[in-house]
Amino acid sequence: MKKKTFIVILILCLIAIAALAYLFLRQNREMTELVEQMQIEKEELQEEYEDLAIQFDGYQNLDIKNDSLQDLLSREQQRVQDLLEELRQTKASNARRIAELKKELATVRSVMKDYVRQIDSLNATNARLTRENIRVTQENRQMKEQNTQLAQANTALTETVTRAAMLKVTDFNLVMLNKRDHKTKLTSQAHKLQLDFTIGENITCTPGLKDLYVQVRDPQGALLNYTEPAEGTDSDPQTFEFENERIPYSVTQQIEYTGEAYRGTCYCPLTADIIKGFYTIEFFCDGNLIGSYPIQIKK
Repeated sequence: MKKKTFIVILILCLIAIAALAYLFLRQNREMTELVEQMQIEKEELQEEYEDLAIQFDGYQNLDIKNDSLQDLLSREQQRVQDLLEELRQTKASNARRIAELKKELATVRSVMKDYVRQIDSLNATNARLTRENIRVTQENRQMKEQNTQLAQANTALTETVTRAAMLKVTDFNLVMLNKRDHKTKLTSQAHKLQLDFTIGENITCTPGLKDLYVQVRDPQGALLNYTEPAEGTDSDPQTFEFENERIPYSVTQQIEYTGEAYRGTCYCPLTADIIKGFYTIEFFCDGNLIGSYPIQIKK
């Protein structure tokens, strides 16, 4: 009887040991499979972190004209680098920390999506402003060109109108007079010069009293009937304004111009013997040179 009981107990012990061995092996296999699965998840998670880090590098290379957003991106990029380094050092068997790192990845991705949206919005705004700036610059350039063309046209028109309104001596004749105011052809008898001139018709010129100035220069370029002012004299009364400066004249005469052709005569006294050669007679009025004639005196 005792022998049978021992055998039964022995069999039961063997069965228990076999059951425990089976459970141990099964649990060990499940644990191995779990670790392998966690290792795969860790590697996949690490790849996702690395991809995210590469994306941050790409955004850091962008010219983001927003210092605050640039700083936020830099901090998140550093955060990803720190979490990636921690993930690399975390054992695959640490399922709890890996799960936490997975949640951190989701959080960073969410934050990154918001930054990407802001960057896209900022880039779109910058692109729009750039296009607007280009458009405005082009319009300003076109406006400037138009203004320049208009100014040139106005200047040309003003010059045309000024030229049209400018008087012009259309005919001139010089006669030498002796002491009795009779005409002479001999230079030795010449006492004064008679200057007969005609100012052409001009309906665009403003009518009224006008000061006519005449320069008579001999063959040597000396101005007839003009005396240099005494030394120390500040002003010279025998001058008029031409091209922003005062120049001397030989004869001046006031005429009344009505817009119709004007025929007039003025006289230039001779203070010295006249010489033979080409004389230059120039007429000025309203600040303009309105006639220039070379005249040769032969005798």
